[in-house]
Amino acid sequence: MKTYSGWVIFAAVMLLIVGVLNVIWGIAAIADSKFFVQDQKYILSNLNAWGWITLIIGAAQLFAGFSLWSVNLYGRIVAILVASLSALASLMSIPAYPFWSLAIFTVDVLILYGLVAYGGRPSLG
Repeated sequence: MKTYSGWVIFAAVMLLIVGVLNVIWGIAAIADSKFFVQDQKYILSNLNAWGWITLIIGAAQLFAGFSLWSVNLYGRIVAILVASLSALASLMSIPAYPFWSLAIFTVDVLILYGLVAYGGRPSLG
């Protein structure tokens, strides 16, 4: 039975966690929650549009996290693409929420490291 190394398992779990966080963030932004500052400038459109973008990326991250459990090349490619997209989107939202965006970006970089550096290696156990 083919299994992944610990870094890929870490990447899958982190993709699921970040996916859930992005879905929650997206729903809150779409609902115009009082948590968000309403007068911030975004690179593309407004808070509502970024809520939809984040919600879609979060759903894609959940799909990618579960696709990694299939232990094949397709799952790794999907996860790398989605983590890259999430990293770019988080950098684009830095002007509005710098700490949140940098935290998500950091986790995305760790996910990419685990998938790219250790994605093709089978586990030793």
